[in-house]
Amino acid sequence: MTTGLRSPRFGKIELSDPRFEHDHLRFLTFNSPALKGRGDVTLYVPANTETATDLPVVVLLHGVYCSHWAWAYKAGAHHIADDLLQSGKLPPMIMVMPSDGLWAEGSGYLRHATADYEGWIVEDVLGCVRECVAQVSQRSHVFIGGLSMGGYAALRLGAKHPHIFSAVSAHSAFATLEMQRSLVTRSLPFQADDGDDGSALFWMLQKRAQLPPLRFDCGTEDKFLAHNRGLSHELHAAGILHRYEEYPGGHDWSYWSDRLPATLGFFAEILASHEHGERPQVSQRS
Repeated sequence: MTTGLRSPRFGKIELSDPRFEHDHLRFLTFNSPALKGRGDVTLYVPANTETATDLPVVVLLHGVYCSHWAWAYKAGAHHIADDLLQSGKLPPMIMVMPSDGLWAEGSGYLRHATADYEGWIVEDVLGCVRECVAQVSQRSHVFIGGLSMGGYAALRLGAKHPHIFSAVSAHSAFATLEMQRSLVTRSLPFQADDGDDGSALFWMLQKRAQLPPLRFDCGTEDKFLAHNRGLSHELHAAGILHRYEEYPGGHDWSYWSDRLPATLGFFAEILASHEHGERPQVSQRS
């Protein structure tokens, strides 16, 4: 595999050298028009998929304070995927784990006054992965998941861009931007007067007829539990099908690592429906 590529859209793209890669992880750095600078992505590419085509893509978004490496090196996401794949519980999937753009403690994956952290995910990351990973194409199903701030972003971006994402899953998600403000020291410099654009619930209501299948969960000791229950209640009231689950645990990496199989299994379930020509159905739980 070439470790240095040149793209008309992204310029010079740097990929890790396969000779030094371990555990099926690769690392990608490229110039992002949305960020107006470089961005980093960790990739998980399953073994024995060199000749595969149109593999599904799972985008995993991290929370505040972290970066692209967090899902792999704090949750062991690549080992979890390997185990599920080897046990026959998961088909081969490419996991794409980008940084949030590294603004202060967390960008929210939103459009700011000086950079577009939403466009970084939905346009640049996905576009560059299609250019760099031979197993991915425009025909690949794309799923999005995340934790905490990344869970909020997965809900919001999945609802706002239903033409891009085939399903959405979130762990310990922020329900509102105010919840993120309680964890960071700097105010998010959103693009001027975005109104309801930053609300995941707003986009779920706006796009209810096109929403991809949706699930989310929260730990019973998580300080955001009431907010997640409230979001599920709002969705029920609006008649929006979804799967909401609670498990023992708090707002921490132990919980998120334990729950990642639920996200990957949900995506595999939705993918199987598509492959059988069926309309994906979400069995509602809450």
